[in-house]
Amino acid sequence: MSRDILFLCHRVPFPPDRGDKIRSFHILKALSALGRVHLLTFADDEADAAHVAGLAPWVSSSKVIVRRRGRAFGAVAALASRRPVSLAMFDDPAMRRAANGLLGRVRIDTVYAFSGQMAQFVPHDITARFLMDFVDVDSAKFDGYAATAGLLWRQVNAREGRLLADFEGKVAERADLSLFVSRAEADVFAHRHPAVSGRVAALENGIDLATFDPDADIIPVSAGDGSLILFTGQMDYAPNVEAVDGFARDILPAVRGAYPTARFAIVGRAPVPAVRALATLPGVMVVGEVPDVRPWLAAADVVVAPLKLARGIQNKVLEAMAMGKAVVASPSAHEGIDAEPGRHLIVAGPDRQADVVRALIADPVRRATLGRAARARMVERYGWDRVLAPLAAMVAGGDARAIAAE
Repeated sequence: MSRDILFLCHRVPFPPDRGDKIRSFHILKALSALGRVHLLTFADDEADAAHVAGLAPWVSSSKVIVRRRGRAFGAVAALASRRPVSLAMFDDPAMRRAANGLLGRVRIDTVYAFSGQMAQFVPHDITARFLMDFVDVDSAKFDGYAATAGLLWRQVNAREGRLLADFEGKVAERADLSLFVSRAEADVFAHRHPAVSGRVAALENGIDLATFDPDADIIPVSAGDGSLILFTGQMDYAPNVEAVDGFARDILPAVRGAYPTARFAIVGRAPVPAVRALATLPGVMVVGEVPDVRPWLAAADVVVAPLKLARGIQNKVLEAMAMGKAVVASPSAHEGIDAEPGRHLIVAGPDRQADVVRALIADPVRRATLGRAARARMVERYGWDRVLAPLAAMVAGGDARAIAAE
């Protein structure tokens, strides 16, 4: 019997060109093999809304609502209602009506809510199977922000983390399964909410191995002379901004002390002013958005992921490893990725990153060996078909502990 599946998503899951869209697209595509998918999604703007047309091969119906509420409105609404800001920002009567209307018209067998913000649109009296994909433990992320922020933002982030933790726990009590992007994130959540630990499982991120393939016909960018060190990511995301700022100011000068022509390229959409300002530093290139990141990966000698705060699985690391690159990741960026330090990638904190990058620049054989091992590990472990194989059992009603043990 074919299933009808409601897929609730906080952002149009197409094109798969950024972290959240990559995961949501591949999950939606996998769900379409299990039943008829009905998509309800927000869009950031009208241009984003138009992307839903690209999902036609995988959805039976779709409705897109352009989100009009920004952070300022969300903050005011959150303070007035004692809710998390990140939840209030997405609250929308039109989405609530759309969800209730669809559930009234179609006998939905499974509701798949992607990201915690979408849980508020799942009715409390839902009888369909409810899969809640939190992706990351957002409350833990805000706890991390609070630990390093100044006094005012420490209080703001602590409030957000506390309220989100309460919300996440209540949602998990209603959900048949609470899903996370890595086993590490699932374990964090289960520890925080032991009452629902038996209904918590990992559904990991994967990588498109055909697209990110070092043997594909990709022409590397011509970025000038000297060794190229690369960072990729969404450049209005605070942890990415912090990572490139620290690397450009503290690590790169030590690398250039030995290799004066070494360059650090920052590639990713929406660089904030603090990132653009880094282009004034010697050897730093702020590239911004590119239509395809692979030519930059192909050109890179070393790819770095020096994040101090990271949750879940870093797509930027998977992509670089799949492209056969020598990757230097911080312990936070490595967490959640099933790859052996020293064999598949190098894991180093800020105190060792300059030494490690210098050593890799000096040793092309070591870079090539790491790159081959990285690619092999991605093929062995992280193809999307493999990591999403448990989804069928999750939709069908499989036991979380049995699924997690597979």
